[in-house]
Amino acid sequence: MTQTDTQRAGGRDTVPRSMRRSFWGAVMTNGAYGSVTGFLFKSQRRQFLLLASLPIFWILFANIGPILQMVRISFLDSYPPTVGYQPQLTLRNWNNFFAERIFIVPYFRTLAYSVVFTVATLIITYPVAYFLAKHVKRSSQLLFLLLLLIPFWVGEIVRTYAIMILLGNNGAVNLILKSLGLIERPIPFMYTSFSLGVGIVYLTALYMLLPLYSALEKIPNTYLEAAADLGAGAWTRFRRVTLPLSKEGIASGCTLVFLISTGYYAAPVLLGGPSTTVFAETIAGFFHVAGDQWPTGAAFSTIMLISALAITGLFLKLIGRSGKGLMQ
Repeated sequence: MTQTDTQRAGGRDTVPRSMRRSFWGAVMTNGAYGSVTGFLFKSQRRQFLLLASLPIFWILFANIGPILQMVRISFLDSYPPTVGYQPQLTLRNWNNFFAERIFIVPYFRTLAYSVVFTVATLIITYPVAYFLAKHVKRSSQLLFLLLLLIPFWVGEIVRTYAIMILLGNNGAVNLILKSLGLIERPIPFMYTSFSLGVGIVYLTALYMLLPLYSALEKIPNTYLEAAADLGAGAWTRFRRVTLPLSKEGIASGCTLVFLISTGYYAAPVLLGGPSTTVFAETIAGFFHVAGDQWPTGAAFSTIMLISALAITGLFLKLIGRSGKGLMQ
């Protein structure tokens, strides 16, 4: 017997190939595994149901389920449940919204703020997204994006306190204005609509910037060059080419910022004042302060949810696209 034959006799080569399968190879050749996979993947319909089961479960359990529970509670006369009492159905919680002006004013103020802040965020971030998509080298765009995302590496509360430090009486803005000789006394920026607007725009800028950048980056430069060759000026190229082709990004960004703005709670509490109370603070009062008033808070939450979705649907219809296009 040669040395090579001896090595083969004492080594792995002596093990039959069928015995040297990996763990997953053994599993895949198992009869039970084959039967199960054959049953699950027998048709494309079964494959689709299998792949869609987890997302559907997540949507139903984590998204739609809590909303339906909130709607159910809004029609109860008592919640959380107490021992020995069966809650009854009632419309009183919904009627409370129309009975008191103190509830209606924050509601409309929140919607007005959300519209104004959304438009302001669009106006501020659109030039940034355009510069990033069209005037920065493609190899450097990721770096610029990371620089723009640095503030969002921390939480909402930390960023809100940063705005408070910036706009305070001894903040950077007042110090700069005083050093330039423009003011003698600090301007009271804080606890006003201005400080609240700056905070919301700052907190939601990312949700507007990314959809806009994605839409603008997809516009071929050849379209703009062809328009320029045909004699179109800069404003005409923007109005006839860039703006229409970035419509999806505008719709997506505005939808995200508007919906998020209607639900902000911490930023209005920290940056706003008595004259800037938003509906989220009113709703929180029923859940945190008023004790056994959860059904009223649930009814008010449902009213704001329906209103925000209705306004968003109207906006999408006006801008000429459906909600389905948001996922494209």
